[in-house]
Amino acid sequence: MFPKPLLLCWSVLACLATARSVPSRDQIAPLLRVADEHRIPGMYIVKMRDGFVIQDADDALNAHMGNARHVYDATNFRGFTGALNAKSLHSMRSHPDVEYVHEDSKFYLNEYTVQENAPWHLARISHQNNSIGSYVRDGSDGEGTCVYVIDTGIKIDHPDFGGRASWGANYGGDGDIDGAGHGTFVAGIVGSNSYGVAKKAQLFAVKVTNNKGTASGSSIIAGINWVARDVRTRDCPKGSIVNISLNGGKSKAINDAIASLVKGGTFVAVAAGNNNIDAGNTSPASEPSACTVAASDEHDAKAAFSNYGSVVDIWAPGTHIKSTSNDGGRTSGSGTSASSPIIAGLGAYLLSLEGRRDPIALCDRIKELSTQGVLTNIPKGTTNALAFNGNPSEPACDQS
Repeated sequence: MFPKPLLLCWSVLACLATARSVPSRDQIAPLLRVADEHRIPGMYIVKMRDGFVIQDADDALNAHMGNARHVYDATNFRGFTGALNAKSLHSMRSHPDVEYVHEDSKFYLNEYTVQENAPWHLARISHQNNSIGSYVRDGSDGEGTCVYVIDTGIKIDHPDFGGRASWGANYGGDGDIDGAGHGTFVAGIVGSNSYGVAKKAQLFAVKVTNNKGTASGSSIIAGINWVARDVRTRDCPKGSIVNISLNGGKSKAINDAIASLVKGGTFVAVAAGNNNIDAGNTSPASEPSACTVAASDEHDAKAAFSNYGSVVDIWAPGTHIKSTSNDGGRTSGSGTSASSPIIAGLGAYLLSLEGRRDPIALCDRIKELSTQGVLTNIPKGTTNALAFNGNPSEPACDQS
């Protein structure tokens, strides 16, 4: 279901706004383009200047917002997405309240390959030595936290979620189901009873893809905007977390939306991507305020597919990861899509155990706890830090 009251709110408030004199601008707002293969023809994300408020909307803006596909107003990332012809595009770029216009683009799941294998990832993040098969953690288990999975949806009645998964919003269409299965897999790693890091966290499905697994940048921003508004209404005394295991070309609009969400107090874990390239050339991995996660394998080496680079904050297991499936059973797969929810779950675990903290400070805490220097085949200029939950019974790792 696509939320509609927001559009009405914009229209009503804009109509009540008093007339004002709109100053001209010396140069038109920049048009940020995307690669041809990712572009959604005719669709544009219009980002307003910081400080813009609804009451400032003039007739020109109100006309476009009233017909917009999405309107963004829950953080300081304010604007809308809609279809613009050449005349309308020029009008918006000439408007003094517009910061930039961004071509809308497609984003893709960080694919995982399905294969049955043991869930080693939980044991690895609770031990500094890669030889112990138990998952050791505090019993707080992420209790009191809310984790939003911006993905393909979640099979919320999967028995392994124990009634802790709920449907949030749908900006991808194709019904309130996880037709692709990716989101259920991701959510299971965050917080399912059998495979999850934070087994008492509340999980919320924010669907931004269709059932084939393709998302637009504008739908991802709409999901982020919904989270920013919804988290204010939830009982999340220990804090809120977002996981985004999606990846596409570098996008200022996506990065800016995430930065606004983080600024508002929500920790965001994102997948580095699966193309074995510098993650700094992709979004959302390149957003500095997100906690960007690359993938390691069972032998504590860089997973062959994993992106890398200076934007990577932390590494986490990402090969042969067992989790929940959208048929109500289990599956396993590989990808940074699996690594990112480990960090989302670890973030929830630490918030519950140690108390609330700023999202940037939480990512720093995860890096502080990490096992340093144990990974192999890490490209130059990329951190060598493997996620660890701080298990106090674990002896120090011998890195000699």
